[in-house]
Amino acid sequence: MSPAVFDADADPRDVYAAVKATFNGSGGPVLLGGEISRADELPAGTIAVVTTSGSTGEPKSVVLSRAALTASAMSTMERLGEGAWMLALPATYVAGLQVLARSVIAGHEPTYLDGHFTADAFIRAASEMARVAPGAPRYTSLVPAQLQTLLEEAEDPAVVGAARSFAAILVGGQALPEAMAERARELSLNVVRTYGSSETAGGCAYDQAPLPNVNVRVVDGELQISGPMLADGYWGNEALTAATFVLDDGVRWYRTGDAGSVDDGLVSVTGRIDNVLISGGVNVSLDRVERAVRSVPGAERGVIVAADDERWGQVPVLVVESDRPGLIGEVRAAAEGAVGVAGRPARIVVMVPLPTLSSGKPDRRTIAARL
Repeated sequence: MSPAVFDADADPRDVYAAVKATFNGSGGPVLLGGEISRADELPAGTIAVVTTSGSTGEPKSVVLSRAALTASAMSTMERLGEGAWMLALPATYVAGLQVLARSVIAGHEPTYLDGHFTADAFIRAASEMARVAPGAPRYTSLVPAQLQTLLEEAEDPAVVGAARSFAAILVGGQALPEAMAERARELSLNVVRTYGSSETAGGCAYDQAPLPNVNVRVVDGELQISGPMLADGYWGNEALTAATFVLDDGVRWYRTGDAGSVDDGLVSVTGRIDNVLISGGVNVSLDRVERAVRSVPGAERGVIVAADDERWGQVPVLVVESDRPGLIGEVRAAAEGAVGVAGRPARIVVMVPLPTLSSGKPDRRTIAARL
């Protein structure tokens, strides 16, 4: 059967219908985020292919099977319990896809938050859930910027009431700032921090604890994950698949590219091994941003580093030895054209002299530390 192709602007209702059809065998694979070549040759049992910028910033098409999505959904149900879901994320993101998959498996359509995410839209969607799924525990998945939108309106009892109506609000895509988590706790919101990726069919550790059937280990400082929810690999890139999904004594492990540790069964992530930040749930290659901004006069020797941000988790910052009027606008435009909105530098920092290594290359570690 022919695949169904959806871009970022797709109607989530259409995506849900396609995912449901694929699960029950009446539809072809669902391609989310872009088309792929030779889609007719996808492995049997493929439900979806999620095309993502990935950890390198280059597009990767992650192949997810019925078995992987089902295993992930069932592990979530075992940890949280069954209930009704609200889709507040794009259906083309793996977290959005998982909301759809959980809903298909539970036998009911999710409630959709239509349009841009606002506190009012969230209230309307929560009210709709109360109408269509009375008495059922309610769940949703958000990114930190969406949660922050709700927290900023916390003086409105209707906003807090709507948020409290959820048995759990999963928050992932990037690290949740502690101040935001603390504010949510003060408001008695059950916010669950999640960790995972497209390659793990969504979140596979909640509040640092791996879900059932998920194993996490550390090899040379890198977090690696095994379990039935792992993707089949990257379509059209056998070399990357072999390098990322490795066999060890018959067990298949996913190399996350994240640095971290596992202590007393709890997973801690300390950052990316590669030169990537996650801003608002979007992976941004600092190398690609830097190449783009260096095309702008005055930023030829500029260095892009990641800086913590209360709302977005992380943002790119341009460090130069001298600034000039209009430079920030020009570098933002160049970065957006090359990488997207999430790649726009949040600000310019002047650092004189710009720290360098003995080789003459920028000393990124020192620059980031000074920020």
